[in-house]
Amino acid sequence: MSERWAGVLLHITSLPSRFGIGDLGPAAYRFAEYLAAAGQRCWQVLPLNPTQGSHGHSPYSSISAFAGNSLLISPELLVADGLLSADEAEARQLPATERMDYEAVAVAKGELLERAFSRFLLDGETEAYREFCREQAHWLEDFALFKALKADSRPGTWADWAEPLRRRQPEALDAERERLNRAVTRERFFQFVFFKQWRAIKDHCARLQLRIMGDIPIYVDFDSADVWSGPHRFKLDDDLRPAFVAGVPPDYFSKTGQRWGNPVYDWERLRREGFAWWLERFAHNSKLYDLVRLDHFRGFVAYWELPAAEPTAVNGCWVEAPAEDFLGAVAARFPELPIIVEDLGIITDDVRRVMQRFHLPGMKVLLFAFAADDPRHPYLPHNYERDCLVYTGTHDTNTLRGWFEEEAGEAEKERLFRYLGRTLEGHQVPRELCRLALLSTAARCVLPMQDLLGLPASARMNLPATRSGNWTWRLPPDYPDLAPAAQLVELCRTYGRT
Repeated sequence: MSERWAGVLLHITSLPSRFGIGDLGPAAYRFAEYLAAAGQRCWQVLPLNPTQGSHGHSPYSSISAFAGNSLLISPELLVADGLLSADEAEARQLPATERMDYEAVAVAKGELLERAFSRFLLDGETEAYREFCREQAHWLEDFALFKALKADSRPGTWADWAEPLRRRQPEALDAERERLNRAVTRERFFQFVFFKQWRAIKDHCARLQLRIMGDIPIYVDFDSADVWSGPHRFKLDDDLRPAFVAGVPPDYFSKTGQRWGNPVYDWERLRREGFAWWLERFAHNSKLYDLVRLDHFRGFVAYWELPAAEPTAVNGCWVEAPAEDFLGAVAARFPELPIIVEDLGIITDDVRRVMQRFHLPGMKVLLFAFAADDPRHPYLPHNYERDCLVYTGTHDTNTLRGWFEEEAGEAEKERLFRYLGRTLEGHQVPRELCRLALLSTAARCVLPMQDLLGLPASARMNLPATRSGNWTWRLPPDYPDLAPAAQLVELCRTYGRT
């Protein structure tokens, strides 16, 4: 890959599909081929872990830091593998809609996956399945049992389970694993299929010289297989409930800060263990992706911690994390893994020093560049250092057109026009700012697919601090006509990103 490259941000769920949600089937292969034909060198996706209806199906809120989302399994590929018939798959197709209906998807996909599992049981275990279970046992066994237990009519979180299960007494775990044997095997099978299909699309991308960038959230949910199987790695109380939780402090945008509620890590314990759990996580992701983005990077240097009983983030404090020891261990184990860090917001000198020491490129978001009348604004293209990644926007921001039409004030618009040297209508803004990102000095440029298509605010992926209506946007099937590959190739050639 050349030093200057361009890529596109599109999550798997947003791909067109006959089953109500994007998946790892034919549409993923077509999109990869479209990107390659358009001169793109990177496909960025959001976390692939299982999502939950109770958290709005956010890919950043999962019951596992290792497992894959079974809703992304392709029925078409199950047909090709002989685990479904074409008629069975066709009978569970869903009508094409602009937004996803996760409940309908879960029912339809659930029935298809159950049929495939039943056929797998009749056919018998394959050596490939057994090898997968052996290789992934360090997380798979706990996850499969956790998922089976959660489905076994147990309300609340794992901390509400009977004491022997909460405390993971071996006899209790063995008894439940035997009692729920079919459900546990089903979860292993779903993971086997997911990772088989993911490896296939990743190999296809490699043949197209297209790299995949993944995303590693810093925190995990309390009600997750990770915390249940390793409570000692987190700051929990004697009753195995969070003593402290994560958030961000009060700022200009929020007088009470943000109380995220995730359990915070016991970094000293992690250090004594040689950061083994985190290194396993990096090893897992290094096989899934060609490069990774570390979410909320400043939390690896110092994080905002508040007592779990606090209703807001006001009464928290900064706690230093062993960033240099941790990142040193990561660099020693994975010297060839490219890492991008999410360094948005207010970044202090200690965070910058760590980024510089470990040569970690940060992010620039063009949508934020015109908020102040300051020619030294760090997100203005003429101020970029070469070793960074520029986005027009992210999964958390509005689309460019939505920002211009619904959020930008007159002063912001005037600064944008002055910077470009001409005025624009709303529908013209996405193309001009995509071009501005591509021509910038940043070595890496990733454009959300919504901005390439010039879509309005209705195509936004996520509105932070809201719990409904997010993560449901779907890519129009005629996207190659709306953003022709030839036009992207020409732009990338013009600005040396081929």
